[in-house]
Amino acid sequence: MRSNGHPRTTGVGEAALAGARGGAVFCFALVALLVVYVVLTLLGETGSGMSAPGPWIYNVILVGSAACCVARGLASPVERAPWLLLGLAVGLWAAGDLYYTFFLSELETVPIPSISDALYLGFYPVAYAALGLLLLKRIGKFQGNLWLDGVIGGLVVCAVGAAVVLEPVLRTTGGAKLGVLTNLAYPLFDLLLLALVVGVIALNGWRLDRTWLLTAAGFAAFGVADSVYLYQAATGTYVEGELVDVGWVLGPVLLACAAWSPVRRIAEVRAEGWPTLTLPTTFAAIGLGLLVYDHFQRLGTLALVLAAASLAAVIGRAVLTFREKLRLLESSRQEALTDSLTGLGNRRRFMQEIEDDLREADVRYPLVLVLFDLDGFKIYNDTFGHPSGDSLLVRLSANLGTAVEGQGRAYRMGGDEFCVLASAARVGPGALISAAAMALSVEGEGFSINCSYGSVLLPEEAQRVSDALRIADGRMYLHKNRYRPTAGRQSMDVLLRVLHERDSELGRHLASVADLVEAVGRRLRVPTEQLETLRQAAELHDIGKVSIPEPILSKPGMLTDAEWEIVRRHPLVGERILTAAPALGQVARLVRSTHERFDGTGYPDGLKGHEIPLGARIIAVCDAFDAMTSERPHARALTSEEARRELLRCAGTQYDAEVVEAFIEVHTRVRDELVA
Repeated sequence: MRSNGHPRTTGVGEAALAGARGGAVFCFALVALLVVYVVLTLLGETGSGMSAPGPWIYNVILVGSAACCVARGLASPVERAPWLLLGLAVGLWAAGDLYYTFFLSELETVPIPSISDALYLGFYPVAYAALGLLLLKRIGKFQGNLWLDGVIGGLVVCAVGAAVVLEPVLRTTGGAKLGVLTNLAYPLFDLLLLALVVGVIALNGWRLDRTWLLTAAGFAAFGVADSVYLYQAATGTYVEGELVDVGWVLGPVLLACAAWSPVRRIAEVRAEGWPTLTLPTTFAAIGLGLLVYDHFQRLGTLALVLAAASLAAVIGRAVLTFREKLRLLESSRQEALTDSLTGLGNRRRFMQEIEDDLREADVRYPLVLVLFDLDGFKIYNDTFGHPSGDSLLVRLSANLGTAVEGQGRAYRMGGDEFCVLASAARVGPGALISAAAMALSVEGEGFSINCSYGSVLLPEEAQRVSDALRIADGRMYLHKNRYRPTAGRQSMDVLLRVLHERDSELGRHLASVADLVEAVGRRLRVPTEQLETLRQAAELHDIGKVSIPEPILSKPGMLTDAEWEIVRRHPLVGERILTAAPALGQVARLVRSTHERFDGTGYPDGLKGHEIPLGARIIAVCDAFDAMTSERPHARALTSEEARRELLRCAGTQYDAEVVEAFIEVHTRVRDELVA
């Protein structure tokens, strides 16, 4: 079935049954008898010498129509109940007419009410039930406001009927109260039946297939015939066997033909298209027209009440429609802001929310933005296929959302790129990044997925979203390239292994210094493309110490002048070692200057102030702090606060004051993260 609710013929068996030869022949015979009856009636009215048709053909049509509906119910296991009930309803009408023919027609005065009236009126509740059951069988689901459309249509039909039919009948009907009530019951029940038909058509999405069209026409024929009869009977102009009687046989024949029409079921009816707007609006206009007409020609109370009720229903429908449109708008908005695969916010949502958060962020309440890119995902996708890749993305996304829940928000930026936006005032960025990176990592048989990432603090490092994304993206790719097996990386790995084998504590010192240097470099806005070179220089700034004899390195006392001369040569030795690897040429130049002093008293070149490369000045501060807070042969380890005070004391002489200030800020932030 189509999901949009348009009707579709279901089941080969149902289609074959709807077009079965027996049903078609039965309906054709009824239509033929009806034509004969109409012709005879017209000839009798025109004075052609032919008498009006006898009651036998009239009753044969009624009984045949009931039998036709019952046969349809017996032949259809799915819709058995509604068609059997409709056959029973028509059968009750036929029984009432047969009783009238055999027992009441020859009486001079027909009693009202009679057994015939009871049978006639019994037609209505059974027909109501049949119509409701048929609706449930044909329609699987419909939108709530279609109920109101049906109520509006039904109220307007009843209002028009009350104004056009019921009021004249009331004015002309007289006699005993029970007889009057019996006569009035017919138009009332007819109006209710027509209202129910209009409601059913509304719930069908205002789609008139053959079954509903014939059913509506059949019930309308009953209503018109009853109304005309009651009016003529009240005015004394009714003559049995004239054209008005045709309505009572036309209705059952139309119902019988509806029973054998093709079955068309609807999985879901949606309030879509122009009919769902124009028809309720038309009904509302009719109801309003009745109220306006009452100012010029007084209508009855019932008609006015029904017309007013229809307008109230229109207002209610407008409210429900507006609420539904708001819900759909919100749903569409959420869909537009949500990644369809993972359920995380997409790039559009991220851009909206970071703009809002950035307006409220300041130095006291900073934001941290982290970009993540999965490493190894493309290989996984190519190896195991895209469906498996999508499943993995869904799993990792769920892990990421759980990892940052309560601390920040996660987004999928596209492909295998993710993003986290959080308040750095509530949680340390380092802890958040570590948790998120772990959530985006997974290993299994034949694969390993990790992630590279880059972070930026807002508004400290960037005031605009575009700048923040550029910085974070650059740092993410620096992180990715750091572990990529390039020629420079391979050379570094070899040298770092040499340092570690020579002195494991020295290797730890270099790694610690490198982390501090990278953080301070970011704080001082070192260009992204230079940040990796700076980190590499920090990791290798003491490579030249491999040329210093071990007794000098581990000597607990003061060094002699000769020993100091050997130590002062290690930056030059480090430069020569690194220059042997062309990929580390820029690193070598920074390493040469890492022991220069800001006042010009350093070595090996005696550079002063800004003659010293910024990277070398940063390494000097971070190296000194790590050395002061570590145990050394010739000095005890200082506390962090003592080392910070020493850096501040030497700022402007041994160290660049601007770099020292940046280091203090970075170290304070790292310390706060550890506390958090």
